Amino acid sequence: MPTTEQTMLYKKGNLTNETLISLYKKMLKPRMIEEKMLILLRQGKISKWFGGIGQEAIAIGVTFALTKDEYILPMHRNLGVFTTREIPLYRLFSQWQGKANGFTKGRDRSFHFGTQEFNIVGMISHLGPQLGVASGIALANKLKENKHACAVFTGEGGTSEGDFHEALNVASVWSLPVLFCIENNGYGLSTPTSEQYNCEDLADRGKGYGMESHIIDGNNILEVYTKVSELAESIRENPRPILLEFKTFRMRGHEEASGTKYVPQELMDEWAAKDPLDMYRNFLLFEGLLTSQIDQVYKTQITDEINENLQLAFEEEKITSTKSNELNDVYQNYTYQEVNPNNKEENIRFVDAVSEGLKQSMEKHDDLIIMGQDVAEYGGVFKITDKFIDFFGKERVRNTPICESAIVAAAYGLSVNGMKAVMEMQFADFVSSGFNPIVNLLAKSHYRWNQNADVVVRMPCGAGVGAGPFHSQTNEAWFTKTPGLKVVYPAFPYDAKGLLAAAINDPNPVLFFEHKALYRSVYQDVPTDYYTLPLGKASVLKEGTDITIISYGAAVHWALDTLGKNPEVSADLIDLRSLQPLDTEAIYASVKKTGKAIILQEDSLFGSISSDLSAMIMENCFEYLDAPVKRLASMETPIPFDQSLEQQYLAKNEFEAALMDLLAY
Repeated sequence: MPTTEQTMLYKKGNLTNETLISLYKKMLKPRMIEEKMLILLRQGKISKWFGGIGQEAIAIGVTFALTKDEYILPMHRNLGVFTTREIPLYRLFSQWQGKANGFTKGRDRSFHFGTQEFNIVGMISHLGPQLGVASGIALANKLKENKHACAVFTGEGGTSEGDFHEALNVASVWSLPVLFCIENNGYGLSTPTSEQYNCEDLADRGKGYGMESHIIDGNNILEVYTKVSELAESIRENPRPILLEFKTFRMRGHEEASGTKYVPQELMDEWAAKDPLDMYRNFLLFEGLLTSQIDQVYKTQITDEINENLQLAFEEEKITSTKSNELNDVYQNYTYQEVNPNNKEENIRFVDAVSEGLKQSMEKHDDLIIMGQDVAEYGGVFKITDKFIDFFGKERVRNTPICESAIVAAAYGLSVNGMKAVMEMQFADFVSSGFNPIVNLLAKSHYRWNQNADVVVRMPCGAGVGAGPFHSQTNEAWFTKTPGLKVVYPAFPYDAKGLLAAAINDPNPVLFFEHKALYRSVYQDVPTDYYTLPLGKASVLKEGTDITIISYGAAVHWALDTLGKNPEVSADLIDLRSLQPLDTEAIYASVKKTGKAIILQEDSLFGSISSDLSAMIMENCFEYLDAPVKRLASMETPIPFDQSLEQQYLAKNEFEAALMDLLAY
């Protein structure tokens, strides 16, 4: 029989008997599912399992405290989130077996999935970025004024990641209605908390961000549910972030193959006595709300439900697909809508064209948010968004803290919650601090669980302005090789404005490169009203018969200068404009006509897009070639600051000689 000391842990408050029993049944189900999964794992019928036994009270309590239309972002050990949201079990079982009735079409495993149907956002193994996603979802809730809360989970190990601190800081500065839930379960895989942090309680970290925080007994379902219910209701009415530390313990290995041999037995025994399900069952028995007979009825009902749904999953055929299906799911399907401009034009600079395209897109899309360092009152370091806050306000034109990773993740969160985002990297070089969420979150999202990332990342880039190694890179090759991203790189004001508008309309993630040296040096007649240009369509600037020159960005102007000095050269000059998708049709047609190709770029050579272009031409146009494909790129060094060294670094001074050599081949 339970002791009085055990039952005193639970405070019923105003909870009804129905709620008390419901919480028990909601804890019982994931426990029984887990016990069944451990059997199936040993039988080889599932491939991997991350155990949440002993932590059920947290997932159930938090999820039950939120409404079903509020987003929740779980982790490996939060099976109770999915069962409390009443996802049909056969779909969960199909997911874990990689079958079609799951949520990722066999493309991702276990709990690495999300579902808009149940307002759950799937985790990625990098852990930290999902905290920033929650900040973005909460930002959308706040802007919509829908009085929704949002909850996101991490473990105590995840709090060591920079994304944790970035996300908390952003949420605090912007007063976002999000509950940051730390499951402090003793170990990050095998690393104990004593080697993860050096503060007494992780909740103390909230003070550093001006954030309310609470410590909650994660094994006490009533404390979890009542406290989170109270706090969720509070942030719906008074938006702000709250940090919650749930004290609990991981009774199984990080995943089952890891085991728990590194955990002292006395610690396992201590926490086994605090099992949240056993203790709560004893409380209900003591209160007379549960009997052994009724408990057995519940277990029988759940056992039957598990077995019936397992049978459905087992009987489901193994998933099959085609290469076409797989490729088509990398991006959200999108039909480009061309908007033609009127005849009124104005001669403007490249920088003005970008600004106009962005401003007119903000007017077109009421749900479009601009985020970046110094983009509001200051107008951005290049003044692209100068005076934007006068038109759109600070809610839509948002200065951000210096935390690229969290802002990229927040932009994704806005997309999850039905909004659009343009994020400005102050310099393209700084994208390295936001690289992880771009290549592992934005790029993979639609393929993994059919969630698009409606995000444009603006990338002021390039040399020629004496900015040195940290402010001059043209790093498009980091992204052209990542499936799921689109990469645009215009060379002229007309293209920049139309392509930016099209990139913002496109529901897929786009890296939009803007060469800084072109901002105020290149002018062109540009339509004054809104228009679009298609992504993936190159521009043939000059037509000839002797050679094909392929380029993009500032290097296009190098090629134009060279051809201007050598009017006898009859060349096709192709400005790619878009690097992903790539206009291979225009490239191949030109090379087949001229028989020679030279690729000119500013980026260094090895591993660059010119390498792929050269290989593609060799594979598809070999029989038409009269000479090897030539690639010309900048030196294999970081970009130097000194003007003479920078000029030596760039490929433009060598292009004329290389062009003439290839013509003479």
